[in-house]
Amino acid sequence: MKRIKVIYVSYDELYQAYLDCRKRKRGTANEISFEIDENVKLYNLWVDLNTGAYVVGRSICFINRRPVPREVFAADFIDRIVHHLFINRVIKFIEKYEFIEDSYSCRVGKGTLYGVLRCKEFIKECSENYTKDCYILKCDLKSFFVTIDKDILYEKFYKFLIERCGYSGRDLRFMEWLLKLIIYDDPAKKCIIRGKRSDWSILPKEKSLFYCMKNKGLPIGNLTSQIFANFFLSVFDHYVIEELGFKYYGRYVDDFFIIDKSKEKLLNSIEKIRSKLSEIGVILHPKKLYLQHYTKGIKFIGHIIKFDRIYVGNRTKGNFYQIIMNKSKLFDKDVITYKELLDFVSSINSYLGFMVHCNSFKIRKKMLSHDKMIKFYKFGCTNGKHSLLMIKHRRDEYKFKKKGE
Repeated sequence: MKRIKVIYVSYDELYQAYLDCRKRKRGTANEISFEIDENVKLYNLWVDLNTGAYVVGRSICFINRRPVPREVFAADFIDRIVHHLFINRVIKFIEKYEFIEDSYSCRVGKGTLYGVLRCKEFIKECSENYTKDCYILKCDLKSFFVTIDKDILYEKFYKFLIERCGYSGRDLRFMEWLLKLIIYDDPAKKCIIRGKRSDWSILPKEKSLFYCMKNKGLPIGNLTSQIFANFFLSVFDHYVIEELGFKYYGRYVDDFFIIDKSKEKLLNSIEKIRSKLSEIGVILHPKKLYLQHYTKGIKFIGHIIKFDRIYVGNRTKGNFYQIIMNKSKLFDKDVITYKELLDFVSSINSYLGFMVHCNSFKIRKKMLSHDKMIKFYKFGCTNGKHSLLMIKHRRDEYKFKKKGE
């Protein structure tokens, strides 16, 4: 084992990154495997980081079919810890100097619901409480993650480390080393494929890292990719607000809207937007560009936002229905464990929690009254608002026998 000459990362800092990483990965195979011997593995990682011996491991690659086909690269658990370590060091500076208020993705206190409510609030304010005309320009970016230019991202972030984060000397060299490892890692060259290569037949080549150009593309599935993507587009966010002069603007990853009283101003801005994005190698999707009166509503982050109400998008409803169809197969078994039942309830409640903020009572009631849900009510119930599933009681033996109860 190499001798540690300089401490770049304290063990306490690394352990905190491990705890942060573990929050949403409890029970996964990688997390369980790591937890069995966590002290030894964390110590070895601590040594590798402080001696420069750390190398990025292999990711697991698979196709996620919902809500739309996507190629996902799941990093090894150790690499995820390093991602959290890096982001923990810089996120407060990114939030302070780069992110605008209305960038909603992967941010504490923001997210889907916040973005939807902000959009509805903007429509109300711009239309002066729905008494004046205003228009919505809705745009999407084409194959965004695959087209991100790593060289541009690296240069911009390295400059950010110096000018905004205040890194210098050996600390800067360490952060630069980690930044290069994370950004320039090519998971497609060494990944473990879960499933069959034929699964990729439903995915266009321009959406896959296996076919992208050299030094292009970030893997979907990593914390660093989400933060870097937001950071990469922050220059565009500031351009729309500060140079184009639009007050009502919001973005969720590669999906954004602009609201304004002038239809002509919005129309004239489209080419300027396309040109600005092209400067950083990003393409405005030609088939996902809409400009319409606010009374027509807007589709944004799985919702249909209208001036008087918010609907659940058809894709979300379809995904919820599919979850019920798939998860309800559990009740065909002779014995159901408490853990299995809890997993079923958690999956359903995640959708209910998403839908409860919309005008969706009839949809929730219909879904929870579906024939496939009937068997669940032997073990649980729903509240009167059809917004939550609950298990009636917890058995010490963690088993629910279907017969003879």
